Amino acid sequence: MKHIQGSFITGSVTVRVEGLRPELFFQQCTNKGIAVWNITKKSDDVCTGNIKLQDVSGLRKLKRGTNYKLTFTKKRGIPFLTGKFFRKKELVLALSLSILLIFCLSNIIWDVRITNVPKDLEKKISEQLDEYGIRRGSWTFTLDSPSDVQQRLMNDIPELLWIGVQQKGTTYVLEGVEKTIVEEEEEHVDGPRNLIATKKGVIEKMYVSKGQPKVRVNDYVSKGDVLVSGKLPLSDEEAAETDDDEEDKEKKHELTKAEGEVIAKTWYETDVTVPLKASTELLTGERKTKYHLKIGSFQLPIWGFGDSNYKNIHRDNTVKDLYFFKWKLPLNLKETIISEKKQKAKERSVEEAVDIGIKQAKKELQLKLGPEAKIKSENILQQSTENGKVKLILYMVAEEDIVRQEPIDQGD
Repeated sequence: MKHIQGSFITGSVTVRVEGLRPELFFQQCTNKGIAVWNITKKSDDVCTGNIKLQDVSGLRKLKRGTNYKLTFTKKRGIPFLTGKFFRKKELVLALSLSILLIFCLSNIIWDVRITNVPKDLEKKISEQLDEYGIRRGSWTFTLDSPSDVQQRLMNDIPELLWIGVQQKGTTYVLEGVEKTIVEEEEEHVDGPRNLIATKKGVIEKMYVSKGQPKVRVNDYVSKGDVLVSGKLPLSDEEAAETDDDEEDKEKKHELTKAEGEVIAKTWYETDVTVPLKASTELLTGERKTKYHLKIGSFQLPIWGFGDSNYKNIHRDNTVKDLYFFKWKLPLNLKETIISEKKQKAKERSVEEAVDIGIKQAKKELQLKLGPEAKIKSENILQQSTENGKVKLILYMVAEEDIVRQEPIDQGD
């Protein structure tokens, strides 16, 4: 009976054959490779039997040129059940709309959970997510991937040491770790201390809250010079109470933690090279968006048909997971943004190259010194042009805090 296995899936029909000796017709079917089973003789000129749906066309060809009359009486199998189901349009429409509604609801964000962070930081993260469009009611396939959201949060919220972003079905789950600022040990010296210079410079401003200043405005200092001492001399009354020995009096001081800010003018020499010819890629603003349903390596276009007429293009691809309830479907929504780009070659003048070089050098020095420092002026020490490049050696003046804490050795 192997020849009739799977007939329910492919479909089968019952054939009524009328004519002289109808069993001979079924014999001819068997000879032609058409499987027939459950053959029943109803009368001398009537026989019935079952055949596969796929053999109906072959049966009709075999019937031509004979005097037999064929009638299909019963139909069985999935193809006929499916056809019967799809003829009920109201039921098909209701089922399709239900599946579509469930699919849509399964791809909407219904909850955003933020855990393991203080309330004020949680509020800040929530506001930032709202700016990204991640809120209740948002379509999941219009949002950035969790890894991109994680990176953006790390860049936009400096208070975060780490944050994990996961999409669990219709819920976005975020777990963060707040950054704990630990000052460097040298910046917080316990016990008596001096403030010393970290580099050479000319004092511009001084703000001393504790300690005895050892320098004044406009003084030149070198690296390691004491700017503010934590050794305070005794008052006259206190000195009078001490031993009369002058050497003893010199050794007796009141020790304290020197505190203050010393702003000095500092100098830096730097070199920078700028090419006279530059080539940049610019997006014109013209773009086209395409959407595909992606199943493995197969992609079915569903929106944005046709090719773009752009000569040079920049392509951004984003693949979004699709869900049915909490289960991730084995298909994805792929969004492709095709933008027009143009190569722009620009030839700079020497003056423009010099201006770009100065800005670049100031930016690099500012990053090195930190945001609190101020770059006051710059001078060109040397300028040369060779091999299509402008080389500059710059002398730059900055204002910055040059204070470093140093403990006082109380054994001295």
